[in-house]
Amino acid sequence: MHTLPPWPYPFWIAHRGAGKLAPENTLAAFRAGQVLGYRMAECDVTLSADEQPFLLHDATLERTTDGRGVAAEHAWSALAGLDAGAWHGPRFRGERLPTLEALADHARHSGLLLNLELKPGPGQAARTGAVVAREVARLWADLTPPLLSSFECASLEAARAAVESLPRALLLERLTPGWLDTARDLGCAAVVVHCGALDVAAITRAHEAGLRVLSYTVNRAAEARRLQAAGIDGLITDAVDRFAPD
Repeated sequence: MHTLPPWPYPFWIAHRGAGKLAPENTLAAFRAGQVLGYRMAECDVTLSADEQPFLLHDATLERTTDGRGVAAEHAWSALAGLDAGAWHGPRFRGERLPTLEALADHARHSGLLLNLELKPGPGQAARTGAVVAREVARLWADLTPPLLSSFECASLEAARAAVESLPRALLLERLTPGWLDTARDLGCAAVVVHCGALDVAAITRAHEAGLRVLSYTVNRAAEARRLQAAGIDGLITDAVDRFAPD
C-alpha cells in the first residue's frame, strides 16, 4: 500500500472551462466557471506549426473557430486572429484562441487551478508533451502547477523527461488490461477515467497503488453521488450551473 500523493486540487473541475455556457477553451469560459464558484478548470492544449502552445480541443479548426484545416499546420500568426467565440453566440464574437501564456496570466491573477489535457496534432505526441511541460514549468514557476493529462503515453513520457516534477495523469476511456501498470510506469500521480468505467474496486486499486482518481464527464447528480460514495478524488463536469462546487 502506497501513500497517496499530496493533492492541492479541488474536487469539482469545470470541463473546457465552463464550455457549455461560453465558448470552450477560451478565457470567457474560464471566467464563466469562476463566477459560479469553480476554482479549477480542465482544458486542452496543443501546438501551432511554430510550436506556440494554445488552447483547442479538436485537431481541426472548423467546429470552434472561423478557421479551416488542421490546426497544427498553421503558424500562430495565422491562428491568433481567428474568431473562437461567434460559433457559440453573437455576444462572444471576437473571442480569441488563448495561448498557454495568456491562460497562465489569467490563472495568476484569478487563482484558477488547471488540468491541462495534452492534445497533440498528428505525429506531435512527444513534441507536444515536451514543449508544454517546459512552458508550464516556466509560466507556473511560483504557482500550483497544472495537472498534465493525456490519452497519449508518448506525450506523458515526453513531459516527464522534460520536467519530471510536474504532476501527470493518464486519461482512460475504459480500464483495459494493464492500465494501472501503465500509469505507474509513466510516473503518474493520477488517472482520469470515463465515469462509466469506474467502480469502488477500480478506485480502491488505484488508491492502493498511490494514484488519485478523477472522472469525466459527470453531468448527472446520481452519477456524481455514486462516484463520491466510491471514493473518487475529483469530478470533471459540463454541468457547472447544476453542481455547487463547494
